Amino acid sequence: MNLLTANDRPGEYPRSWYAATAAPLAPFPPFAGHRRADVAIVGGGYTGLSAALHAARAGLSVVLLEAHRVGWGASGRNGGQVGSGLRLDQERLEGLVGAADARALWDLAEEAKALVRGLIAAHDIAADWRDGIAYAASSAAGARRLAAGARHLARHYGYGAIESLEAADFAALVRSPRYRGGVVDRGAGHLHPLAFALGLARAAAAAGASLHEQSRVLRLHAGPRPSVETAEGRLEAHQAILAGNGYLGDLAPAVAARVMPINTFIVATEPLGGRLATVLGAPLAVADDRFVLNYFRPTPDGRLLFGGGETYGWRFPADIAGLVRRPLERIFPQLGGVTLTHAWGGTLAITRSRLPHLARPGPGILSAGGYSGHGVAFATLAGRLLAEAAAGQAGRFDLMARLPVPAFPGGMALRHPLLVLAMSWYALRDRLGI
Repeated sequence: MNLLTANDRPGEYPRSWYAATAAPLAPFPPFAGHRRADVAIVGGGYTGLSAALHAARAGLSVVLLEAHRVGWGASGRNGGQVGSGLRLDQERLEGLVGAADARALWDLAEEAKALVRGLIAAHDIAADWRDGIAYAASSAAGARRLAAGARHLARHYGYGAIESLEAADFAALVRSPRYRGGVVDRGAGHLHPLAFALGLARAAAAAGASLHEQSRVLRLHAGPRPSVETAEGRLEAHQAILAGNGYLGDLAPAVAARVMPINTFIVATEPLGGRLATVLGAPLAVADDRFVLNYFRPTPDGRLLFGGGETYGWRFPADIAGLVRRPLERIFPQLGGVTLTHAWGGTLAITRSRLPHLARPGPGILSAGGYSGHGVAFATLAGRLLAEAAAGQAGRFDLMARLPVPAFPGGMALRHPLLVLAMSWYALRDRLGI
Protein backbone atom coordinates (compact mmCIF):
# COMPACT_ATOMS: atom_id res chain seq x y z
CA MET A 1 0.00 0.00 0.00
CA ASN A 2 1.18 3.56 -0.72
CA LEU A 3 0.28 6.74 1.15
CA LEU A 4 -0.31 8.46 -2.18
CA THR A 5 -3.33 6.23 -2.75
CA ALA A 6 -4.32 4.94 0.70
CA ASN A 7 -6.70 7.67 1.88
CA ASP A 8 -7.57 10.08 -0.94
CA ARG A 9 -9.17 10.19 -4.34
CA PRO A 10 -6.60 10.52 -7.14
CA GLY A 11 -6.05 14.10 -8.22
CA GLU A 12 -8.45 15.60 -5.65
CA TYR A 13 -7.78 17.71 -2.60
CA PRO A 14 -9.23 16.37 0.67
CA ARG A 15 -12.54 17.83 1.76
CA SER A 16 -10.95 20.24 4.19
CA TRP A 17 -11.89 23.75 5.22
CA TYR A 18 -8.73 24.82 3.40
CA ALA A 19 -9.84 23.30 0.09
CA ALA A 20 -13.29 24.84 0.53
CA THR A 21 -11.93 28.36 1.02
CA ALA A 22 -8.77 28.64 -1.11
CA ALA A 23 -9.02 30.38 -4.48
CA PRO A 24 -8.92 27.48 -6.95
CA LEU A 25 -5.99 26.92 -9.27
CA ALA A 26 -6.55 25.43 -12.72
CA PRO A 27 -4.87 22.01 -13.09
CA PHE A 28 -1.43 21.74 -14.62
CA PRO A 29 -1.11 19.13 -17.38
CA PRO A 30 0.23 15.64 -16.70
CA PHE A 31 3.80 15.00 -17.77
CA ALA A 32 4.33 13.03 -20.98
CA GLY A 33 7.12 12.31 -23.42
CA HIS A 34 10.89 12.48 -23.10
CA ARG A 35 12.31 15.77 -21.83
CA ARG A 36 15.51 17.25 -20.43
CA ALA A 37 15.94 19.99 -17.86
CA ASP A 38 18.53 21.44 -15.54
CA VAL A 39 16.46 20.44 -12.50
CA ALA A 40 13.84 17.72 -12.06
CA ILE A 41 11.73 18.07 -8.91
CA VAL A 42 9.63 15.26 -7.43
CA GLY A 43 6.85 16.66 -5.24
CA GLY A 44 4.69 19.76 -5.39
CA GLY A 45 4.50 20.87 -1.77
CA TYR A 46 6.31 23.78 -0.13
CA THR A 47 9.75 22.24 -0.64
CA GLY A 48 9.30 21.45 -4.32
CA LEU A 49 7.42 24.62 -5.21
CA SER A 50 9.95 26.83 -3.43
CA ALA A 51 12.81 24.96 -5.11
CA ALA A 52 11.10 25.40 -8.49
CA LEU A 53 10.54 29.11 -7.91
CA HIS A 54 14.08 29.84 -6.73
CA ALA A 55 15.77 27.65 -9.35
CA ALA A 56 13.74 29.24 -12.15
CA ARG A 57 14.61 32.69 -10.83
CA ALA A 58 18.29 31.67 -11.00
CA GLY A 59 17.89 30.95 -14.71
CA LEU A 60 17.72 27.15 -14.53
CA SER A 61 15.23 25.13 -16.57
CA VAL A 62 12.91 23.39 -14.09
CA VAL A 63 10.34 20.62 -14.42
CA LEU A 64 8.28 19.68 -11.34
CA LEU A 65 6.26 16.45 -11.13
CA GLU A 66 3.43 16.11 -8.60
CA ALA A 67 1.52 12.85 -8.17
CA HIS A 68 -1.82 14.56 -7.40
CA ARG A 69 -2.28 18.35 -7.19
CA VAL A 70 0.20 20.99 -6.03
CA GLY A 71 -0.20 21.47 -2.28
CA TRP A 72 -2.11 18.18 -2.07
CA GLY A 73 -0.05 16.64 0.74
CA ALA A 74 0.98 18.02 4.12
CA SER A 75 1.54 21.48 2.62
CA GLY A 76 -2.18 21.92 2.03
CA ARG A 77 -3.50 20.17 5.13
CA ASN A 78 -1.41 21.29 8.12
CA GLY A 79 -2.18 23.51 11.09
CA GLY A 80 -0.81 26.62 9.37
CA GLN A 81 1.57 27.56 12.18
CA VAL A 82 4.82 29.33 11.25
CA GLY A 83 6.95 28.93 14.34
CA SER A 84 10.40 30.14 15.36
CA GLY A 85 13.45 27.91 15.36
CA LEU A 86 13.42 24.18 14.67
CA ARG A 87 11.49 21.39 16.35
CA LEU A 88 14.25 21.05 18.97
CA ASP A 89 14.68 23.98 21.33
CA GLN A 90 17.92 25.91 21.04
CA GLU A 91 19.48 24.66 24.28
CA ARG A 92 19.13 21.04 23.20
CA LEU A 93 20.35 21.95 19.73
CA GLU A 94 23.46 23.59 21.21
CA GLY A 95 24.26 20.38 23.07
CA LEU A 96 23.77 18.36 19.89
CA VAL A 97 25.66 20.41 17.28
CA GLY A 98 27.61 23.04 19.25
CA ALA A 99 27.00 26.74 19.79
CA ALA A 100 28.26 27.94 16.40
CA ASP A 101 26.09 25.61 14.30
CA ALA A 102 23.12 26.16 16.63
CA ARG A 103 23.43 29.90 15.99
CA ALA A 104 23.66 29.34 12.24
CA LEU A 105 20.54 27.14 12.37
CA TRP A 106 18.65 29.75 14.38
CA ASP A 107 19.53 32.36 11.78
CA LEU A 108 18.31 30.05 9.01
CA ALA A 109 15.06 29.50 10.86
CA GLU A 110 14.58 33.25 11.24
CA GLU A 111 15.26 33.59 7.51
CA ALA A 112 12.62 30.92 6.89
CA LYS A 113 9.91 32.96 8.63
CA ALA A 114 10.96 36.10 6.79
CA LEU A 115 10.97 34.21 3.50
CA VAL A 116 7.36 33.09 3.98
CA ARG A 117 6.21 36.61 4.73
CA GLY A 118 8.31 38.03 1.90
CA LEU A 119 6.88 35.60 -0.66
CA ILE A 120 3.34 36.38 0.47
CA ALA A 121 4.00 40.10 -0.01
CA ALA A 122 5.99 39.81 -3.25
CA HIS A 123 3.44 37.59 -4.99
CA ASP A 124 0.27 38.97 -3.40
CA ILE A 125 -0.68 35.58 -1.96
CA ALA A 126 -4.02 35.65 -0.12
CA ALA A 127 -2.76 33.44 2.71
CA ASP A 128 -4.36 35.36 5.62
CA TRP A 129 -1.13 35.85 7.59
CA ARG A 130 -1.67 36.69 11.27
CA ASP A 131 0.96 37.36 13.92
CA GLY A 132 1.37 35.32 17.07
CA ILE A 133 1.61 31.77 18.37
CA ALA A 134 0.95 30.87 22.01
CA TYR A 135 2.63 27.81 23.52
CA ALA A 136 0.57 26.33 26.33
CA ALA A 137 1.94 24.44 29.32
CA SER A 138 -0.01 21.53 30.78
CA SER A 139 1.75 21.86 34.14
CA ALA A 140 3.50 24.45 36.28
CA ALA A 141 6.81 22.73 35.51
CA GLY A 142 6.04 22.99 31.81
CA ALA A 143 5.33 26.71 32.18
CA ARG A 144 8.70 27.18 33.88
CA ARG A 145 10.45 25.33 31.04
CA LEU A 146 8.79 27.53 28.42
CA ALA A 147 9.73 30.69 30.35
CA ALA A 148 13.34 29.50 30.69
CA GLY A 149 13.50 28.87 26.94
CA ALA A 150 12.25 32.39 26.26
CA ARG A 151 14.91 33.87 28.55
CA HIS A 152 17.60 31.82 26.80
CA LEU A 153 16.57 33.11 23.39
CA ALA A 154 16.53 36.69 24.63
CA ARG A 155 19.90 36.42 26.36
CA HIS A 156 21.88 34.42 23.79
CA TYR A 157 20.12 35.13 20.47
CA GLY A 158 18.73 38.62 20.98
CA TYR A 159 15.21 37.34 20.32
CA GLY A 160 12.90 39.34 22.52
CA ALA A 161 9.58 38.63 20.80
CA ILE A 162 8.45 36.00 23.35
CA GLU A 163 6.36 37.03 26.35
CA SER A 164 6.02 34.69 29.33
CA LEU A 165 2.63 34.64 31.05
CA GLU A 166 1.52 33.34 34.41
CA ALA A 167 -1.46 31.01 34.56
CA ALA A 168 -4.10 33.73 35.07
CA ASP A 169 -2.79 35.94 32.27
CA PHE A 170 -2.43 33.00 29.92
CA ALA A 171 -6.00 31.93 30.71
CA ALA A 172 -7.21 35.31 29.47
CA LEU A 173 -5.79 34.40 26.05
CA VAL A 174 -6.42 30.64 25.94
CA ARG A 175 -9.55 29.94 27.94
CA SER A 176 -9.03 26.32 28.89
CA PRO A 177 -8.87 24.74 32.34
CA ARG A 178 -6.13 22.43 31.10
CA TYR A 179 -3.26 24.92 30.93
CA ARG A 180 -1.05 26.35 33.67
CA GLY A 181 0.62 29.21 31.86
CA GLY A 182 2.71 29.59 28.75
CA VAL A 183 4.40 32.00 26.37
CA VAL A 184 3.37 34.03 23.34
CA ASP A 185 5.76 34.37 20.41
CA ARG A 186 4.84 37.61 18.62
CA GLY A 187 7.53 36.98 16.01
CA ALA A 188 5.80 33.81 14.82
CA GLY A 189 2.50 33.59 12.99
CA HIS A 190 -0.09 31.50 11.19
CA LEU A 191 -1.64 31.36 7.74
CA HIS A 192 -3.90 29.48 5.31
CA PRO A 193 -1.50 26.71 4.27
CA LEU A 194 -3.18 25.61 1.04
CA ALA A 195 -3.57 29.19 -0.17
CA PHE A 196 0.14 29.70 0.47
CA ALA A 197 1.04 26.55 -1.49
CA LEU A 198 -1.15 27.56 -4.43
CA GLY A 199 0.40 31.01 -4.37
CA LEU A 200 3.86 29.45 -4.57
CA ALA A 201 2.72 27.36 -7.53
CA ARG A 202 1.46 30.44 -9.38
CA ALA A 203 4.73 32.24 -8.66
CA ALA A 204 6.87 29.29 -9.80
CA ALA A 205 4.93 28.94 -13.05
CA ALA A 206 5.19 32.68 -13.68
CA ALA A 207 8.98 32.44 -13.14
CA GLY A 208 9.21 29.84 -15.91
CA ALA A 209 9.07 26.51 -14.07
CA SER A 210 7.13 23.77 -15.86
CA LEU A 211 4.66 22.22 -13.38
CA HIS A 212 2.90 18.91 -13.98
CA GLU A 213 0.15 17.35 -11.85
CA GLN A 214 -1.17 13.77 -11.75
CA SER A 215 2.37 12.74 -12.73
CA ARG A 216 3.44 10.18 -10.17
CA VAL A 217 7.11 9.25 -10.36
CA LEU A 218 7.47 5.48 -10.54
CA ARG A 219 11.24 5.11 -10.90
CA LEU A 220 14.29 7.17 -10.02
CA HIS A 221 17.70 6.66 -11.60
CA ALA A 222 20.75 8.23 -9.95
CA GLY A 223 23.90 9.14 -11.81
CA PRO A 224 25.75 11.94 -13.56
CA ARG A 225 22.56 12.56 -15.53
CA PRO A 226 19.77 11.46 -13.16
CA SER A 227 16.32 10.70 -14.50
CA VAL A 228 12.81 10.01 -13.29
CA GLU A 229 10.04 8.07 -14.98
CA THR A 230 6.26 8.42 -14.86
CA ALA A 231 3.69 6.21 -16.53
CA GLU A 232 3.73 8.51 -19.55
CA GLY A 233 7.25 9.87 -19.78
CA ARG A 234 10.88 10.16 -18.81
CA LEU A 235 12.64 13.28 -17.55
CA GLU A 236 16.43 13.64 -17.54
CA ALA A 237 18.18 16.40 -15.61
CA HIS A 238 21.52 17.67 -14.40
CA GLN A 239 20.12 17.50 -10.85
CA ALA A 240 17.11 15.71 -9.36
CA ILE A 241 15.43 17.02 -6.21
CA LEU A 242 13.31 14.77 -4.01
CA ALA A 243 10.66 16.87 -2.28
CA GLY A 244 8.04 14.23 -1.48
CA ASN A 245 8.72 14.14 2.26
CA GLY A 246 6.57 11.43 3.89
CA TYR A 247 5.09 10.39 0.55
CA LEU A 248 8.29 9.20 -1.14
CA GLY A 249 7.77 5.59 -0.07
CA ASP A 250 10.21 3.15 -1.60
CA LEU A 251 11.25 5.57 -4.35
CA ALA A 252 14.29 6.51 -2.23
CA PRO A 253 15.06 3.90 0.49
CA ALA A 254 18.01 5.91 1.82
CA VAL A 255 15.61 8.77 2.62
CA ALA A 256 12.82 6.52 3.89
CA ALA A 257 15.20 5.01 6.45
CA ARG A 258 15.42 8.41 8.18
CA VAL A 259 12.12 10.11 7.35
CA MET A 260 9.04 8.50 8.89
CA PRO A 261 5.48 9.38 7.82
CA ILE A 262 2.90 9.86 10.56
CA ASN A 263 -0.71 11.00 10.29
CA THR A 264 -2.36 13.89 12.09
CA PHE A 265 -5.94 15.15 11.97
CA ILE A 266 -7.81 18.46 12.02
CA VAL A 267 -11.45 19.50 12.37
CA ALA A 268 -13.20 22.79 11.69
CA THR A 269 -16.11 23.82 13.87
CA GLU A 270 -19.16 25.63 12.67
CA PRO A 271 -18.85 29.44 12.85
CA LEU A 272 -18.91 30.11 16.59
CA GLY A 273 -20.05 33.72 16.68
CA GLY A 274 -19.77 35.03 20.22
CA ARG A 275 -18.73 31.58 21.50
CA LEU A 276 -15.28 32.05 19.96
CA ALA A 277 -14.49 34.61 22.67
CA THR A 278 -15.08 31.90 25.30
CA VAL A 279 -12.22 29.95 23.72
CA LEU A 280 -9.62 32.52 22.63
CA GLY A 281 -9.04 36.05 23.85
CA ALA A 282 -6.98 37.01 20.76
CA PRO A 283 -6.60 35.67 17.19
CA LEU A 284 -3.54 33.59 18.07
CA ALA A 285 -2.55 30.12 16.99
CA VAL A 286 -1.86 27.80 19.92
CA ALA A 287 0.15 24.62 20.41
CA ASP A 288 0.53 22.80 23.72
CA ASP A 289 3.46 20.93 25.22
CA ARG A 290 2.07 17.40 25.16
CA PHE A 291 4.12 14.86 23.23
CA VAL A 292 1.06 14.08 21.10
CA LEU A 293 0.25 17.74 20.92
CA ASN A 294 -2.96 19.66 20.38
CA TYR A 295 -2.92 22.74 18.16
CA PHE A 296 -5.62 25.17 17.17
CA ARG A 297 -6.37 28.61 15.77
CA PRO A 298 -9.31 30.77 14.70
CA THR A 299 -10.39 31.35 11.10
CA PRO A 300 -11.51 34.63 9.51
CA ASP A 301 -15.11 33.39 9.49
CA GLY A 302 -15.11 32.68 13.23
CA ARG A 303 -14.49 28.94 13.34
CA LEU A 304 -11.96 27.07 15.42
CA LEU A 305 -9.57 24.79 13.57
CA PHE A 306 -8.41 22.12 16.02
CA GLY A 307 -5.76 19.47 15.43
CA GLY A 308 -5.20 16.49 17.67
CA GLY A 309 -4.50 12.79 17.58
CA GLU A 310 -1.92 10.88 15.59
CA THR A 311 -1.86 7.50 13.88
CA TYR A 312 1.07 5.61 12.43
CA GLY A 313 -0.38 3.14 9.93
CA TRP A 314 -1.35 3.55 6.30
CA ARG A 315 -5.07 4.16 6.75
CA PHE A 316 -6.80 7.14 8.33
CA PRO A 317 -9.50 6.25 10.89
CA ALA A 318 -13.04 5.97 9.58
CA ASP A 319 -14.31 8.62 12.03
CA ILE A 320 -11.76 11.46 12.03
CA ALA A 321 -14.27 13.88 13.55
CA GLY A 322 -14.88 11.53 16.48
CA LEU A 323 -11.15 11.04 17.03
CA VAL A 324 -10.43 14.78 17.21
CA ARG A 325 -13.60 15.72 19.09
CA ARG A 326 -12.27 13.99 22.21
CA PRO A 327 -9.22 16.22 22.74
CA LEU A 328 -11.16 19.27 21.51
CA GLU A 329 -13.78 18.84 24.22
CA ARG A 330 -11.16 18.02 26.87
CA ILE A 331 -9.33 21.25 26.13
CA PHE A 332 -12.51 23.31 25.69
CA PRO A 333 -15.42 21.73 27.58
CA GLN A 334 -17.44 24.86 26.75
CA LEU A 335 -17.56 23.56 23.17
CA GLY A 336 -19.15 20.25 24.11
CA GLY A 337 -21.42 19.06 21.31
CA VAL A 338 -20.26 21.74 18.87
CA THR A 339 -20.99 20.97 15.21
CA LEU A 340 -17.93 19.98 13.19
CA THR A 341 -18.30 20.89 9.52
CA HIS A 342 -14.99 19.54 8.19
CA ALA A 343 -12.62 16.76 9.28
CA TRP A 344 -9.51 15.67 7.44
CA GLY A 345 -6.20 13.91 7.85
CA GLY A 346 -2.74 14.49 6.51
CA THR A 347 0.64 12.83 6.50
CA LEU A 348 3.70 14.69 7.69
CA ALA A 349 7.17 13.28 8.28
CA ILE A 350 9.33 13.14 11.38
CA THR A 351 12.91 12.13 12.05
CA ARG A 352 14.34 10.45 15.14
CA SER A 353 16.23 13.61 16.11
CA ARG A 354 13.27 15.86 15.11
CA LEU A 355 15.71 17.76 12.86
CA PRO A 356 15.17 18.21 9.11
CA HIS A 357 16.86 15.69 6.84
CA LEU A 358 18.73 17.27 3.94
CA ALA A 359 20.95 14.87 2.06
CA ARG A 360 22.43 13.59 -1.18
CA PRO A 361 20.93 10.09 -1.30
CA GLY A 362 22.61 9.26 -4.60
CA PRO A 363 24.72 10.72 -7.41
CA GLY A 364 23.01 13.73 -8.89
CA ILE A 365 20.21 13.68 -6.31
CA LEU A 366 19.33 16.16 -3.55
CA SER A 367 16.62 15.58 -0.95
CA ALA A 368 14.90 17.50 1.86
CA GLY A 369 12.17 16.50 4.29
CA GLY A 370 11.45 15.31 7.82
CA TYR A 371 10.50 18.75 9.17
CA SER A 372 8.79 17.18 12.20
CA GLY A 373 5.97 19.70 12.45
CA HIS A 374 7.93 22.83 11.53
CA GLY A 375 7.45 22.49 7.80
CA VAL A 376 5.59 25.61 6.71
CA ALA A 377 8.57 27.90 7.10
CA PHE A 378 11.46 25.48 6.97
CA ALA A 379 10.25 23.52 3.95
CA THR A 380 9.95 26.81 2.10
CA LEU A 381 13.52 27.69 3.06
CA ALA A 382 14.71 24.16 2.24
CA GLY A 383 13.43 24.73 -1.28
CA ARG A 384 15.65 27.79 -1.54
CA LEU A 385 18.64 25.82 -0.21
CA LEU A 386 17.99 23.02 -2.71
CA ALA A 387 17.86 25.54 -5.55
CA GLU A 388 21.13 27.06 -4.37
CA ALA A 389 22.78 23.65 -4.28
CA ALA A 390 21.43 22.78 -7.73
CA ALA A 391 23.01 26.01 -9.00
CA GLY A 392 26.38 25.07 -7.49
CA GLN A 393 26.21 27.04 -4.23
CA ALA A 394 25.81 24.27 -1.67
CA GLY A 395 27.29 25.83 1.48
CA ARG A 396 24.01 26.37 3.32
CA PHE A 397 22.60 23.06 2.12
CA ASP A 398 25.72 21.32 3.45
CA LEU A 399 25.26 22.97 6.86
CA MET A 400 21.82 21.37 7.10
CA ALA A 401 23.10 18.07 5.72
CA ARG A 402 25.53 17.85 8.66
CA LEU A 403 22.70 17.60 11.17
CA PRO A 404 22.54 14.26 12.98
CA VAL A 405 19.51 12.40 11.60
CA PRO A 406 19.94 8.71 12.48
CA ALA A 407 18.01 5.95 10.75
CA PHE A 408 14.96 4.47 12.44
CA PRO A 409 15.75 1.05 13.92
CA GLY A 410 14.38 -2.06 12.29
CA GLY A 411 14.59 -0.93 8.69
CA MET A 412 11.56 -0.51 6.46
CA ALA A 413 9.87 -3.64 7.83
CA LEU A 414 10.00 -2.85 11.55
CA ARG A 415 10.16 0.94 11.79
CA HIS A 416 6.36 1.37 11.92
CA PRO A 417 5.73 -1.23 14.68
CA LEU A 418 8.59 0.17 16.75
CA LEU A 419 7.32 3.72 16.26
CA VAL A 420 3.83 2.69 17.40
CA LEU A 421 5.29 1.22 20.60
CA ALA A 422 7.30 4.36 21.30
CA MET A 423 4.45 6.75 20.56
CA SER A 424 2.03 4.70 22.69
CA TRP A 425 4.43 5.04 25.62
CA TYR A 426 4.65 8.82 25.21
CA ALA A 427 0.87 9.07 24.83
CA LEU A 428 0.52 7.21 28.14
CA ARG A 429 2.94 9.67 29.74
CA ASP A 430 0.72 12.50 28.45
CA ARG A 431 -2.36 10.94 30.05
CA LEU A 432 -0.54 10.40 33.33
CA GLY A 433 0.90 13.92 33.32
CA ILE A 434 4.49 12.66 33.52
